[in-house]
Amino acid sequence: MAAALPAGLPLLLALLLLAPRGRAQGFGQSRFVCTSVPLDGDVCAATAQGSGSAEELKSTVLQLRETVLQQKETIMNQKETIRELTAKLGRCESQSVLEAPPGEPKGGGAGRRQPGFAKNTMGDLSRAPAAETLSQLGQTLQSLKTRLENLEFSRMNSSGQTTNLKDILQNKIDDLEKQVLSRVNSLEEGKFNPKNESEERGKIESTLTSLHQRISDLEKGQKDNRPPDRFQLTFPLRTNYMYAKVKKSLPEMYAFSVCMWIKSSASPGMGTPFSYAVPGQANELVLIEWGNNPMEILINDKVAKLPFVINDGKWHHICVTWTTRDGVWEAYQDGTQTGSGENLAPYHPIKPQGVLVLGQEQDTLGGGFDATQAFVGELAHFNVWDRKLSPGEVYGLATCSSKALSGNVIAWAEANIDIYGGATKWTFEACRQLN
Repeated sequence: MAAALPAGLPLLLALLLLAPRGRAQGFGQSRFVCTSVPLDGDVCAATAQGSGSAEELKSTVLQLRETVLQQKETIMNQKETIRELTAKLGRCESQSVLEAPPGEPKGGGAGRRQPGFAKNTMGDLSRAPAAETLSQLGQTLQSLKTRLENLEFSRMNSSGQTTNLKDILQNKIDDLEKQVLSRVNSLEEGKFNPKNESEERGKIESTLTSLHQRISDLEKGQKDNRPPDRFQLTFPLRTNYMYAKVKKSLPEMYAFSVCMWIKSSASPGMGTPFSYAVPGQANELVLIEWGNNPMEILINDKVAKLPFVINDGKWHHICVTWTTRDGVWEAYQDGTQTGSGENLAPYHPIKPQGVLVLGQEQDTLGGGFDATQAFVGELAHFNVWDRKLSPGEVYGLATCSSKALSGNVIAWAEANIDIYGGATKWTFEACRQLN
């Protein structure tokens, strides 16, 4: 049996355990004076005699507790930071090349946001993980390269001044690629400093904006040499401010056909190619693809799933026709009917006096955009008719027939479209895509 401890030793040991080990900073040269107290003695009196004041001892204990809590909070923050950096490094290591999945969309059907649901707005990009942002920048760089390659085939290439300008732009793009790759290497080596993330990304995005503008200036020179419908819209990033707006509204329609050329490799889901909102109904007519769900057409908030398989980075021609009688609809891909159905908002005419937007889903009339629902890709020849097109007419559009019609409600023309937020517009010839 162990020997009994001397009287007063338990309190002495307790005070010693309260003393910090290996952490003298914050207390200067402070020392703790401990007094042995008999088991039947007065602890407060002994403490007052040995150390002068019980208040000082209490203050010291509170300081120690505060220090322990601060250390615990610091450790938790450091653990969280380590987890975040580990996740970012894992994403970088899994990416051998800088090719971007264009984001995480959100859309219709059961997963559509209900009214009043909180959403991210302009801060979506700034809060994106570093690896995802780098991927988006890489995709934008590729888009700029493609536009430069298209300019090489223009008539303006005969101008020496234009060629020199293109060389300068190409050099700038190469420099930007080096910066992006350097940041990826820093992430992989664990040398990335999150404090500089916003500043560095701001510089690169500023340069990208300048490049977009200068290339657009070059492309404007082609307008006089091309028909008004030979252009496409490009939405390179998933944002809530990049979109195009059709200047003309839709009339009241008891039937319609909507056709377009579309290209996207966004996964999962390409977002919202177009949305039409009217007062009191934001989902009057919407085409949307969200997550792993198929593309959907919404009419007055009623939904039909469309059997399109177009998320492969290639150009596809799609058409959707509908009539209010029995809500009958048909879907066409590349000139061939791929699906049909009925009871889609039967006997509900499409309402007039609304706002037609390309590239974003509207939660309010003309706005309320959500970055998770934004379209990422390219779009051209968006036409609307107030009747059902025949299968032959749809086939003619998809095969670039010389007899193909333009929409009698909305016709694809540069004069009919306003673009915002960095969406770009450049030459497009549908027939060339089929070769």
